[in-house]
Amino acid sequence: MATTENRSQRLPRTRLLSGTAASLSEAELLSILFQRGPRPGAAIALSRRLLGHFGSLRRVLNATPPELAAIRGVGDVRLATLKALRELARRYFEETLPVGEAIRSPSDTETFLLAKLRDRPHEVFCCLYLDNRHRVLGFEELFRGTIDGTSVYPREVVKQALSVNAAAIILAHNHPSGVAEPSQADERITKRVKMALELVDIRLLDHLVIGDGTTTSLASRGMI
Repeated sequence: MATTENRSQRLPRTRLLSGTAASLSEAELLSILFQRGPRPGAAIALSRRLLGHFGSLRRVLNATPPELAAIRGVGDVRLATLKALRELARRYFEETLPVGEAIRSPSDTETFLLAKLRDRPHEVFCCLYLDNRHRVLGFEELFRGTIDGTSVYPREVVKQALSVNAAAIILAHNHPSGVAEPSQADERITKRVKMALELVDIRLLDHLVIGDGTTTSLASRGMI
């Protein structure tokens, strides 16, 4: 008969398979990925070290390979597991706006853009291209900048929108500071891009500022 200790050691994996994943802590969930043998104790201890060192699950997944490798117990296999987990999560949320399908809700757009831009260390200015039924034609990073800004050229926005035969676009850029409050410069460039697009009969639906888990719509602020 299994002892109480052995039953408790199997608990994270057992609870996950029984459909009670929400009751598992982040350390227990990570331990399932790290566990190599029948005993999860060492894997849970490693998970707690990682979370304690970096402060959150998100920071663990965003840590660099050298930072992770410095933690006792993180070898090449576990390092690869963490990097693969982050990439899988990113791709999962990207599929909220698959190419060829119509945008279902503003929240889908926000989820997609958060997955794309939230953790970028530098500002990135992007365009989401749509047809006349608001079906996704594509997504493109047009301009990259420094940690506190980027240069945007309306001519290039128009050029790329015409190249994919877009009928409408949604602009987006991130604020590496984590604060999703539009600046005066954001408002100015939005107006310039809108005016340029109107000359070729392309609608600007919105401009979203991506922060640390939050987004701000310039359209909802009456800035478009």
